[in-house]
Amino acid sequence: MNFKIECLIVDDEVLAQDVIEKYISNIPTLKLVGKCDSAVEAISFLHNHNVDLLFLDLNMPELSGLDMLKTLTKPPKVILTTAYSEFALESYEYGVIDYLLKPIKLERFIKAVNKVAAQYSVQEKEAKGEAPASSIFIIDDQVTYKVVHDEIFYIEAYGNYLKIHTQGKTYVTRETMQEMGKKLPSDMFIRIHKSYIISLSKIDSISGNRVYINQQEIPVGEMYKIALKQKINDLRK
Repeated sequence: MNFKIECLIVDDEVLAQDVIEKYISNIPTLKLVGKCDSAVEAISFLHNHNVDLLFLDLNMPELSGLDMLKTLTKPPKVILTTAYSEFALESYEYGVIDYLLKPIKLERFIKAVNKVAAQYSVQEKEAKGEAPASSIFIIDDQVTYKVVHDEIFYIEAYGNYLKIHTQGKTYVTRETMQEMGKKLPSDMFIRIHKSYIISLSKIDSISGNRVYINQQEIPVGEMYKIALKQKINDLRK
């Protein structure tokens, strides 16, 4: 990467702040821009500063880390830190990159940061035009893949992940349906269900509330019927 990832530590424990600050100082791609003792203080900081990555504690007085994330319309990338693991599953619903359990080990910290760096690397390639307009980059098990639009059959929600079904492989990546929908061209893809985005060119047939693609039956949600019908009508013209 050609830039440093600017980080904010949000934790009410001074010792935890010191550990994370030390780890950040050991990684050349990271730059610490601030430390906050509470979620309320962090919200104020974010209103006045651009931050790329939050190291966010879950268990804080007044406002928890998860409650803080719920208040942010455009949150930075987030790595959660906590001594408790019971909220790990819920946290991924908010686009959290990784989840570090205290006491945090350096090797585990580096692994989490590498996930963030990989995402920024993909974004840099796209911004430079190195990623063709006919493809997207996704991260599957810490490996970055270029997936050509024409190879995608459909995309399926899979818990906190997405399954991208292509001609030769199914990729599993940690993204939301909303995020993926923004990456895909609307003239090629359409969301037909809360759990499915399909490639219009890969539709074999439509029958009632079902779309058939590559011998797979995919449901059409009630709120998506009209948009699908309109799109099909447009393609007929």
